[in-house]
Amino acid sequence: MTVPDDLTLNVPQPALLFDLDGTLVDSVYQHVIAWQEALTECGIPLSVWRIHRRIGMSGGLFIDALQRETGVALGDDTSQRLRTLHAEAYLSRAESVVPLPGARELLAHLYDRRVPFAIASGSGRYERTAYRKCSLVWKPSG
Repeated sequence: MTVPDDLTLNVPQPALLFDLDGTLVDSVYQHVIAWQEALTECGIPLSVWRIHRRIGMSGGLFIDALQRETGVALGDDTSQRLRTLHAEAYLSRAESVVPLPGARELLAHLYDRRVPFAIASGSGRYERTAYRKCSLVWKPSG
């Protein structure tokens, strides 16, 4: 697709996009421990610090990086098992996820000033967890 040189875009107000995990809610360490449990269950010991530095990647990118870093080739079945085990381990800790300091106030401030924003999550098929985490930081009035 090509964009015409004379295309004019009027953007009256920019919008903000926030990542949920690690930006608005404190969930990083729950993910780290969940990945460590999943990896151990699959016979892949990996130090917590090596997992921590990869948090924020999607499950697929995490597994690709894991294969490169450890030299362990993972088949499709093992990759899927890792994702499932991680999700189960994470869900068992989901109740301990809390908003990061100032997250609620920031979103309320933006809302009150009519600044458009959205909250994104890579939680994928575990939508109920994403919804629960999102509701921790944002409950519009009205």
